[in-house]
Amino acid sequence: MRVLVLEDDQDIGSAVARFLREAGYAVDLAIDLAAAEERLAVNDYDVLVFDRHVPDGDSIHLLRAEREAGRSTPTLFLTALDGVVDRVDGLAAGADDYLIKPFAMEELVARVHALSRRSAQHTVGPATVLRLADVALEPDRLVATRNGEPLNLTIKEFAVLRYLLSNPNRVVTRTELIEHCWDEFAEPMSNVVDVKVAQLRKKLGDPPVLHTVRGAGYSLSKAAP
Repeated sequence: MRVLVLEDDQDIGSAVARFLREAGYAVDLAIDLAAAEERLAVNDYDVLVFDRHVPDGDSIHLLRAEREAGRSTPTLFLTALDGVVDRVDGLAAGADDYLIKPFAMEELVARVHALSRRSAQHTVGPATVLRLADVALEPDRLVATRNGEPLNLTIKEFAVLRYLLSNPNRVVTRTELIEHCWDEFAEPMSNVVDVKVAQLRKKLGDPPVLHTVRGAGYSLSKAAP
């Protein structure tokens, strides 16, 4: 899952990015509206976290533009504006949630988890669990298991498995994995995806459920595509 954080306070922005990355998200940071617009133009995001007031304006206008363009990416506003009118304006512009500064990072991560569940394309079983056959993943707890046994995954392996479990039984391209599981500093021409998928496949064990579709990408399914 990939998150865009728009925050002009570098200390807050860095802390938000660190906590979200530790929770398994790929995070891009923008310090103003211009930088956020540039990233939105070239990347797909699963969740947006916007500070309301940044040096070049109010991000409520950016969110309105996103909604008018037909994009429904779940969005959380971070702001020091705690008046009822301010909250109503943000929600009316298309925001899904509102968090008042100062806030606890744990609460921010929990709210992003909730929004990212809305963004997932496919969920099997309870809303908080992604499942395929005997593979299960609980995003909120950062827990993944196979046949009830815990999988000792790195944060990036967890992110890849989460995206694949959100898109089961179809071919997921390398580009999709880069866009949703890595941040803007990832090198798209490197073999970073192949290496991480190979490590994940080894940890998932037998019978194989993570398959390589030559020339296309990867598929998480009970049977080879």
